[in-house]
Amino acid sequence: MNIYVVKSGDTLWSISRQFNVNMSQISYGNQLKNNDILIIGQSLIIPEPYKEYIVQPGDTLTEISQKVNIGMQELIDFNQIANPSQLYIGQLIVFPYFNHTVKSGDTLYTISYNYKVGLQDILNVNQIPNPSLIYPDQNIRIPNKKKSTEINAYITQTGSEGVGEVRGLGNYFSYLSPFTYSFKEDGSLTSLNDEGLIFAAYDTNVDPLLVLTNYSGTMFDSDLAASLFRNETLQTTLLSNLMKTMETKGYRGVNFDFEYVYPEDRENYNRFLRKVTAAFKPKGYSISTALAPKIKEDQKGLLYEAHDYKAHGEIVDFVVIMTYEWGWAGGRPWAIAPINEVKKVLDYAVTVIPRNKILMGVPLYGRDWKVPWVDGTFAKTVSPLAAVELAGKYGVRIQYDNEYQAPYFKYWDETGQQHEVWFEDARSIAAKHNTLDEYKLRGISYWVLGSAFPQNWVMQHARYRVVK
Repeated sequence: MNIYVVKSGDTLWSISRQFNVNMSQISYGNQLKNNDILIIGQSLIIPEPYKEYIVQPGDTLTEISQKVNIGMQELIDFNQIANPSQLYIGQLIVFPYFNHTVKSGDTLYTISYNYKVGLQDILNVNQIPNPSLIYPDQNIRIPNKKKSTEINAYITQTGSEGVGEVRGLGNYFSYLSPFTYSFKEDGSLTSLNDEGLIFAAYDTNVDPLLVLTNYSGTMFDSDLAASLFRNETLQTTLLSNLMKTMETKGYRGVNFDFEYVYPEDRENYNRFLRKVTAAFKPKGYSISTALAPKIKEDQKGLLYEAHDYKAHGEIVDFVVIMTYEWGWAGGRPWAIAPINEVKKVLDYAVTVIPRNKILMGVPLYGRDWKVPWVDGTFAKTVSPLAAVELAGKYGVRIQYDNEYQAPYFKYWDETGQQHEVWFEDARSIAAKHNTLDEYKLRGISYWVLGSAFPQNWVMQHARYRVVK
């Protein structure tokens, strides 16, 4: 998958000629509303011909299979397609292999080196018994190797729209985490209309995780968490109700997202997690937690102090580190997940938590601030797709901050108010993928589904095979 940044004078036609790919492949892959309008600084994903294909209106998997001369079952298996009869426009189909025509002087060793594919993998897929016996004009299949990773996705939409999104995107997840259940002072759980989401998760071979928080109303409640962590009788009641709900609903694990916990409850939280694992692990449930983005063990602040990275890394199966919200709605304009700040968190995290237990948080949204920023005002949340459309509407260039690895722009609205927008695009996601690989982490956790970001799913699918 290539990424191209639009320059002055570019047209979709000229870009398609440059990469030798059909314009429709670029248009549908990026879900362009108007092929005649490109924004300077806009990033475009460009599929590689003979390696990748973007689904267009009317396509069926049978027709794609015939077009590229690859068996349909091979395409289904390699792309982890849960329902072959339901493709969606803009979906990326990656070919399990592509052809190389042997040229004079080629050897399997040089071919292997040039494509960065193992020699034995090439031998196996082509059933070549002797690596020295190849000849010019021979067609050799080059296997398309992808790294495996785990993907979690939080979702807050529980209605038909959310269910539809899970059915469309479930191929890209290992876990689905409907947000959220909380608990009451008597140990009972709040309700959540999650049945449709759970069915959709199972239909796409995704493990649903029950998210339990210390929410009260629409806020995290420090006192509610304290009432639980300081009362073992309440814990017993809650865990009994939690177990019943998970069994009834069909959840495969539980994700605890307790935030703004009092510092004095740090060890109480750890003891609670040990009690949970003792009760739930023997029944096959996974246990995970969401952690605030700390850069050192003794970091001050109510959000951080009770989150014991080392203890969580020892107790639970994996952790979600919430490496986003630097550019939060009530703060100054900034990248949502500046990569330099993300790396500071990971630099600390990997010293106390096993790398294979860390899911790195990735945002699927951007924000639009009024500037100059005034304390007490709040930014509007926008999808990455809507952010690009805003830049087009107001005729401004999209900039890119290399330190933060994030796109941004400013514009003036019809009332004369200036705005500053930070969001995610293909480049910022590629930077996060590089970070995931560099730190050798377990995977990624998205916050939150429901934000239009078609490039993200194409980028992920081009690079990773999702562990199911």
